Amino acid sequence: MSQFTTGTCGEALLYNCELCGKGFRLQRMLNRHTKCHSQVKRHLCTFCGKGFNDTFDLKRHVRTHTGIRPYKCEICNKAFTQRCSLESHLKKIHGVQQQYAYKQRRDKLYVCEDCGYTGRTQEDLYMHISNIHPGSALLKKTSKKLAAVLQNKPTSPVEMSPEETGEQQ
Repeated sequence: MSQFTTGTCGEALLYNCELCGKGFRLQRMLNRHTKCHSQVKRHLCTFCGKGFNDTFDLKRHVRTHTGIRPYKCEICNKAFTQRCSLESHLKKIHGVQQQYAYKQRRDKLYVCEDCGYTGRTQEDLYMHISNIHPGSALLKKTSKKLAAVLQNKPTSPVEMSPEETGEQQ
């Protein structure tokens, strides 16, 4: 097995694609990459019909149609569809290098693909969608998780009956 290095962290690429030779540091990255060689595209874009093997790639592609750009530069307000594009912009344009510890995970953003709202937690996103986009297909897919979130949410006075709020009719 030949080894290549990434050029960024100097780690050897231990897993190589048998079809194109591209190298990866992690087996799961190779597994994800291998899907790109498959002729069967399970995830189709509802805007143009283009097919993808991975939901992540489809989501990234759909943003080219919707214009949703959840990753915003705090210096110049330019927005991007992907976090890596924002980080590249910060480095090239503003000279800001992101500093992450070894294997440190970055904070995840939860993005509403209907309007671009971003939340810090999955619960924030579910609450947003249930309030703003009640007919969303995402709600149907995640109804059990959403139900659990809504059980922990205090009911607003608007949703309560007059008996519960103590108001007279």
